Amino acid sequence: MSSEMVPAIIETSNVERKQDLSEDQEESQKPRLDEEFEPISKRQMKKLIKQKQWEEQRELRKQKRKEKRKRKQLERQCQLESNSDGNDRKRIRRDVVHSTLRLIIDCSFDSLMVLKDIKKLHKQIQRCYAENRRALHPVQFYLTSHGGQLKKNMDENDKGWVNWKDIHIKPEHYIEFIKKEDLIYLTSDSPNVLKELDESKAYVIGGLVDHNHQKGLTYKQASDHGIDHAQLPLGNFVKMNSRKVLAINHVFEIILEYLETRDWQEAFFTVLPQRKGAVPTDKTCESSLHDKTSARVEGGLDSDSSEEETSRNELDSPHEEEKQDKENSTESTVHSTP
Repeated sequence: MSSEMVPAIIETSNVERKQDLSEDQEESQKPRLDEEFEPISKRQMKKLIKQKQWEEQRELRKQKRKEKRKRKQLERQCQLESNSDGNDRKRIRRDVVHSTLRLIIDCSFDSLMVLKDIKKLHKQIQRCYAENRRALHPVQFYLTSHGGQLKKNMDENDKGWVNWKDIHIKPEHYIEFIKKEDLIYLTSDSPNVLKELDESKAYVIGGLVDHNHQKGLTYKQASDHGIDHAQLPLGNFVKMNSRKVLAINHVFEIILEYLETRDWQEAFFTVLPQRKGAVPTDKTCESSLHDKTSARVEGGLDSDSSEEETSRNELDSPHEEEKQDKENSTESTVHSTP
């Protein structure tokens, strides 16, 4: 071996040694998965993949939003051009005739409810507000004794309530600004049965969701304040398989419907959910009204399942129910006699 080749071999061996050292250093600097990182689960892996897809489709979503806005803008423009008066919504609203009847939801039972029931009360109030805004004869809607848990829940979950229209929301009790002689408390425990609505009066609905625990509370409050009281005439028109208790929004909607039709039976069967199993007490018109009720329920008039949690606005008092059962048994006995 020549003397010229020896330095070349030495130099090559030095280069290889340096490469081996650098590879060892890089390998030592890499974190060991077993020591520093836990293995990624399938769920975490799916989340990472979804996040990556979300980021990749950001521009596509942006483009779709732009196209949707343009399409809606064109639709609105075409609709405005097709309407003879330029605004169909205003034309419809001009047909509305406001009622002078005052309908109050009494929220003074706030301390008797847990948060779960407060949320249900809030949802029922939202339904009442929406129905009143859509009604042909909207009432003068009052929300009284507004505060406590209910107000806090509305502030947190429905901040838009401060912009609600055609509603009077007051922290005061209704007795402070409405005359006693104008007030009628709607409670199932009352022996008085409503025959018709007096639009000069103010009707009070108890804002209490208690799963039937606080029996007689609304009747007691009306008596303590010296206020007139009455119950809806449901027993005269309807017989139900389920418990005879109505949600706050059901009472509210029945009154709105009665103001439009002036017919209690039609009001009850328009509003009552199909799950209540309501049938007319007058058997001669049972089939026609049942068909009408089914059609309306299929049209979306049935309320949400969460609204099945009801207030103390019961449909019928116990003694009225017993009286109705006796009448039915007597009638069946008479028909069965030869």
